[in-house]
Amino acid sequence: MTHDEAHDLHLLHEMLRIRRFEERCVELYSATKIRGFLHLYIGEEAVAVGVMQALGPEDAVVATYREHGHALARGVPARSIMAEMFGKVEGCSHGRGGSMHLFDASRRFYGGNAIVGGGLPVAVGLALADAMQQRPRATACFFGEGAVAEGEFHESMNLAALWNLPVLFCCENNLYAMGTALTRSESETDIALKAASFEMPAWSVDGMDVGAVERAAGRAVDAIRSGGGPHFLELRTYRFRAHSMYDPELYRTKDEVELWKERDPIEALIGEIRDRQGFEPNARDDLEALVVAEIDDAVAFAESGTEEPVADLTRFVTSRST
Repeated sequence: MTHDEAHDLHLLHEMLRIRRFEERCVELYSATKIRGFLHLYIGEEAVAVGVMQALGPEDAVVATYREHGHALARGVPARSIMAEMFGKVEGCSHGRGGSMHLFDASRRFYGGNAIVGGGLPVAVGLALADAMQQRPRATACFFGEGAVAEGEFHESMNLAALWNLPVLFCCENNLYAMGTALTRSESETDIALKAASFEMPAWSVDGMDVGAVERAAGRAVDAIRSGGGPHFLELRTYRFRAHSMYDPELYRTKDEVELWKERDPIEALIGEIRDRQGFEPNARDDLEALVVAEIDDAVAFAESGTEEPVADLTRFVTSRST
């Protein structure tokens, strides 16, 4: 097997891990083993997997509340994530964050952030610290196109450009900010063009093509490490599931969803592998078996995890008297 073949299978494996992990989460949510809000990344896997290929362990990642895929692709163990979903002490946030607040400082994965656009100033702060310490790092910040309507977006973009900070802004444009179509919320729907107004390199990428995402992210991160300042990627993608498990999904048609499913990033990569070098008959089955075994192990780990003692519920909770 050549390096390229092995890498293609790695990308496929990572996307399958995310897809099957979240499909299992749907089952567990329906069984009330996972509670609270649950925002699925199904359909968008190529974005997280592609961008992570350009990052090293020294770089930082700031994500959104739809971050299971980012966490898995970053290397946060499935066990740790699933235990967090179950609210167990063994979770990456000790069971206190749940689905929207995955966090792993050891892997420089800084959320999971439930506030739309809330991760943008955090990413700028992390990049500013690296710049002041002259550390050759990059900070990747993921956010949806809905965050573009927030003041934090404009403030963060402006400061990053003004201070020439090493930030890769990754806008996951899935066309619907919760339930509002982009065309109904933004007068300028070309997000990359909007970002370019802050005097930083910005371009659009097919977010359903993991190879295209990887190449674009690699190009941007190389420039950032060379002192090129912040870069912006508009990753045009689509979520196949509703905004959250509570979403009745009345704002888009089933025909539109099915049309986008024809561009499934997993099936697209399999098609490319077949066209380029052939696809071993059992290759996908072998990968699927690996993924199922990993997820089964993660669920068993979470189910046998520890509930936080009642006596510890006030730990890390502070108050200020006035």
